[in-house]
Amino acid sequence: MTPHIPLKPSTAGPQYAGWTPRAVAMEGLGDAVHAGQRVPVGDGVTLNADVYTPAVAGRYPAVVSFAGYSTEWHTAGIPTGSNEIGSPPVFTDRGYCPVIVERRGMGRSGGEPGMFFSDQDVDDHEAVIAWAAEQPWCNGEVVLFGTSYYGMTQPQVAARRPPALRAFFANEICTDFVRQFQQFAGVPNSFFLALWLGANFTDAREAGRMSPTVRALVSRLTNGPLHPLLEKLVHRNVGTVFRRFMAATPSAWAREIFAHWTFDEKSRESATIPEGSTGVLGDIDVPFVVVQNLGYFNFHQYGTYDLFENAATPADRRWMVLAPAEYDLPVYAWEGEALAFFDHVLRGVDNGYGELPHVRYWVDGADRYETATAFPPPEGEVRRLHLGSAGADHVTHRLTEARPEEGANSWAAVPLGVPMPGGLDEVANQVLSFELPVTEDVELAGAVTARLTFSSSEIDSFVIARLSRVDTAGTARQLSMGAMRPVVRVEDTARSTAIEIATDLGVREPLTPHEPVVLRFSLTPGPVRLTAGESLRLDLASRTDLVRKDPREGYPQFDLPVPPYLARNTVHFGGASWIEVTSVGGLRPTLGP
Repeated sequence: MTPHIPLKPSTAGPQYAGWTPRAVAMEGLGDAVHAGQRVPVGDGVTLNADVYTPAVAGRYPAVVSFAGYSTEWHTAGIPTGSNEIGSPPVFTDRGYCPVIVERRGMGRSGGEPGMFFSDQDVDDHEAVIAWAAEQPWCNGEVVLFGTSYYGMTQPQVAARRPPALRAFFANEICTDFVRQFQQFAGVPNSFFLALWLGANFTDAREAGRMSPTVRALVSRLTNGPLHPLLEKLVHRNVGTVFRRFMAATPSAWAREIFAHWTFDEKSRESATIPEGSTGVLGDIDVPFVVVQNLGYFNFHQYGTYDLFENAATPADRRWMVLAPAEYDLPVYAWEGEALAFFDHVLRGVDNGYGELPHVRYWVDGADRYETATAFPPPEGEVRRLHLGSAGADHVTHRLTEARPEEGANSWAAVPLGVPMPGGLDEVANQVLSFELPVTEDVELAGAVTARLTFSSSEIDSFVIARLSRVDTAGTARQLSMGAMRPVVRVEDTARSTAIEIATDLGVREPLTPHEPVVLRFSLTPGPVRLTAGESLRLDLASRTDLVRKDPREGYPQFDLPVPPYLARNTVHFGGASWIEVTSVGGLRPTLGP
């Protein structure tokens, strides 16, 4: 292999979840770039792989990242919509060999781009692992690393138990691609899908080429002293960037997939996207780390808990990190954590990783990591907080541990984009809010579940719940979110986990107008320390843009095409509606009056 100019490394973003390794196996080995390697995967097809090795000759473990994209710009550090492989020189310097491979039909790989996450992809991924293990620069051991698509493919192939695979490190994943990716809360995840396809699968993006030399030169700008400025520009303009991606025209094959996902595939049985790894997690036995950004809402959230709960990997060989809300591209986060994990698993380095608790989670309000042996924390105690009325719809209502009187309050559901007269919220509020004053310090962590007795003036609607911490200055900080389409309210118990209530997407039970039904759904976990004088706030609405945060604030949350109808939605009280949270740390103070 002929090496090229090395890349400029980067370790921007968080690297460790509340600790520092006390030793490393190797360091200072440099970087050599071997672009354009061909990996045979059968049927006469070869995939394109960029291989990075230490500059010091030897045999090292391979770190495979299986891409759904053309990776031409990824290692240059240009903030595209999918460069989530980390920085290869960071790995080579520590004695590992990143292998960045493009799936069939993408970039310089051969073949046709079939359905994402298909069995063919998993076959090819398995072939790449076997190929890497046999190369003269590899010692026969392979691990996996990456974020999002690069993370979601890891459990799929790990369940096959490739002989050379020793461990994987996945960041921000889905395990059920039907309910966590293509759909969310019973509706097509169309805003995110349009953004994702427009960012990554246009004709221009697929045809674009950048030589290894140009990539290396660009990386000296993007990963050098200008990186903080570039990061600020990206964060400041991420909304504009997202809108541009959504307005782009994807390639014809990608548009065809979008059309089927959005208009035709309304149930699991009709879905063309594979189910994902959720049904085969019990076949995974290798060590792994899974990291989740707590700022996600309708993408990359529940798969982390599914994997951690249901993989067959021994409990003392799996780790989970729930990290603070943060959004950035390129994703250079968690490289240090991954390298420490790989050093521990592959090289037996006494760096402290084996002594780490198997769950670390960020606690809002305390601004620190807390630890547990499992998640939800086994010592946690479920607390039920009832919803109760404080009068007119537009006032702030009550959350209370005491059973409230019977009653009801309502909010208006207005479809996204429907014009409304000015001042409508003064007579028909679109958000219904509840608060619980905190009288003693308490820490919450674990599952967050809503149980609402709900009625609507229409045959279907949408319900979004947002939980926030309101500090003593009155500033609200989002903790968690959850949603449900009322017509898709039958629980899928076989697919539910300790954190997520899954619903059966194939069963639709239209509402009878004004007749109450029970909705049970999960909010994303939001560990928090509440101190006396603060409040816990619950907001209910029917439109995502009214309650979600902006990605530039660190929250990768996307709109949904909801609600379907103009309607008045009502939640009923008297012990009929509540949320459940979990207190931890042996505390059981009174949360409020």
